[in-house]
Amino acid sequence: MDKKKHDSHQHEKKADASQEKVEVAQPLSDADRIKELEEALAAKGLESAANWDKYLRERADLENYRKRVQKEKEEILKYGKEEVIMEILPALDNLERAIDHANEESAIVEGVRLTLSMLLSALKKFGVTPVETPQGTPFNPEFHQAMGQVESADQEPNTIVAVFQKGYLLNERLLRPAMVTVAVKPAA
Repeated sequence: MDKKKHDSHQHEKKADASQEKVEVAQPLSDADRIKELEEALAAKGLESAANWDKYLRERADLENYRKRVQKEKEEILKYGKEEVIMEILPALDNLERAIDHANEESAIVEGVRLTLSMLLSALKKFGVTPVETPQGTPFNPEFHQAMGQVESADQEPNTIVAVFQKGYLLNERLLRPAMVTVAVKPAA
């Protein structure tokens, strides 16, 4: 009998345990379930909004990157030839000096003039233009480099007296300033 009591007691424990399991496993009420689902939905809504914000930011970053790369590409195409042109300018200067110092007109001088003209024309196709610096124009530090000052009663102070070396622009950007002499007021 003791055994029966023991078995009965074991059976009661199992019944209590299964009741506990049943109580734990009982479904939530409809109101609780709705509340739980609404909370989960709200959390997913916040997560979705955060992901959308991330997406928009990344999209904007990508668009800005594309614009920056395009601008850099245009700059390279527009000004990438600067080094080559800077190497050509001294030869251009020498051709001009040769013409200026020629004593007589000859076929050689005419050939140098034609070569200079062709070179200037080719450079113009690539956006190279000379800085205009006629004598008497006001000195502009953005386009001119003063190599010296000369007292002059004939010219206004701070105007160009002579040009030592022409300046050049590449697509409206200064490539090389014109080297000039500037007039100053004579000492009294």
